[in-house]
Amino acid sequence: MLSRVADSIYWLNRYVERAENIARFIDVNLNLILDLPSGPAQQWDPIVYTTGDQELFYQRYGQATQETVIQFLAFDRDYPNSILSCLRLARENARSVREVISSEMWERVNRFYLMVKEAAQQGPHLSQLHDFFTEVKLASHLFAGVMDATMTHGEGWHFGQIGRLLERADKTARILDVKYFILLPSLQYVGTALDELQWIALLKSASAYEMYRKHSRQHRINPREVASFLILDRQFPRSIQFCLIHADRSLHQITGTPADTWRDPSERALGRLRSELDYLTIDDIMEQGLHEFLDKLQLQMNHVGDCIYETFFAIRPLQPSESPLLSQRQAQLT
Repeated sequence: MLSRVADSIYWLNRYVERAENIARFIDVNLNLILDLPSGPAQQWDPIVYTTGDQELFYQRYGQATQETVIQFLAFDRDYPNSILSCLRLARENARSVREVISSEMWERVNRFYLMVKEAAQQGPHLSQLHDFFTEVKLASHLFAGVMDATMTHGEGWHFGQIGRLLERADKTARILDVKYFILLPSLQYVGTALDELQWIALLKSASAYEMYRKHSRQHRINPREVASFLILDRQFPRSIQFCLIHADRSLHQITGTPADTWRDPSERALGRLRSELDYLTIDDIMEQGLHEFLDKLQLQMNHVGDCIYETFFAIRPLQPSESPLLSQRQAQLT
């Protein structure tokens, strides 16, 4: 497969997943704000921090309010990680590989983009925002389902899976880090009803609340169990461990390298990260500090992404020793 094609399918899926996750964060916060007594900044600042682009936001918008944060994260044309920008970039990547993806995939991502574009032009009313973000999440699920059902599960499909799963793992780590490190206004709220409401919101942002309740035997939300579930659970499809396990499987399907071995830097980086999580317990994580662990984990996942780019997508000039024509010519002259 051409590196250009693999790169486009990888980012097509990564952008669609990113748009869905942003919609999750905003929608859950809209519901949470109805139950919490805190001021607007305490409710919307953390959502900006999940993006890692808080400096850009404050430079352009100043204060974090419901209106400014939703405009920035959902509809800002100049912010490359807004829902609108993500869908525009996803559509451009899909357009460039229309000969490889199925027509149903192209139709889905095109409709998805046009739906978000129309909402950005009209500026949905507050009462319509929940419906809009629900539509974004459903459109992302529909795209993933159409891709699974209509695209050959070969190299292209596996590159798409890797993009989707790495993006999902990154966003799960970010939202968990934000809750644990900066979301609570004061330590006095730890263990209170306010604290529990925010942990429930976190679980709902990952569509994990119901599965966590089935998994946990405790009546109250336990932060250690929530962290363990979202980081280490091997069966829940939005946990970090699950995402890395299946991304690693897709990577080995692409390279043909046997499982638990490596041949290139991307296999080594992803396999090493996955193996580290295999032998961790929540006690190990808490001992080193959840924020410190998640911060390091995000850096490692960024490194995995860089290795995948260098291994599969980067275009390098052909060296003379690598050219078969030059090699043949040199052989004739000697």
